[in-house]
Amino acid sequence: MASKDIRINQYIEKAQPFAKPILTHLRKLIHQGNPEVVETIKWGMPSFDYKGPFCSMASFKQHAVFGFWKGQLLKDPKNYLQERSARGGDAMGNLGRITSIKDLPPDSVIVDFVKQAKKLNDDGIKLPAKKSKIQSELIIPPYFLMAVKKNKKAFSVFEKFSPTNKKEYVLWVTEAKTEETRKSRLETAVHWMSEGKIRNWKYVK
Repeated sequence: MASKDIRINQYIEKAQPFAKPILTHLRKLIHQGNPEVVETIKWGMPSFDYKGPFCSMASFKQHAVFGFWKGQLLKDPKNYLQERSARGGDAMGNLGRITSIKDLPPDSVIVDFVKQAKKLNDDGIKLPAKKSKIQSELIIPPYFLMAVKKNKKAFSVFEKFSPTNKKEYVLWVTEAKTEETRKSRLETAVHWMSEGKIRNWKYVK
């Protein structure tokens, strides 16, 4: 039995007219690909859990976004994720800026991504460990970036941070042991960044 959350109904109802069919469609496909997924709201946006974080979606004034927690591990032979992400510019998630259902990959492709994500969680596959001493691209979870973007000052500061300063905030939030702690840290991080502070500002003389 699919687990529905009335708060997602309310979120979709309050979304911009263009976004309502997009969010409704994505929600349907997520349940189609993984009937056991559990709906919830995290950091003010529709999220879906299944044996841990699974995927999430959100809408803004002019575009919607959608992303998988382990999107980088999904097999995408036809490059749907890469092409749409590149076209979407700096939009968060795996599909770039979504302004209509036409911007989405075919339904069968999205359902396949959902099934792949389900298997990754079933098999206990984790994201690659972050390399601290080797310079590599910082992986920022969609929920983190979405929360920061909601605060213009925080996002402006975050964009100007050095890779090290960005990493310190991201790791602090993502390595929290519980959902409650993660949420609290993210709220604090956004507040501190809105004031122009780095993660360890208390120790800076």
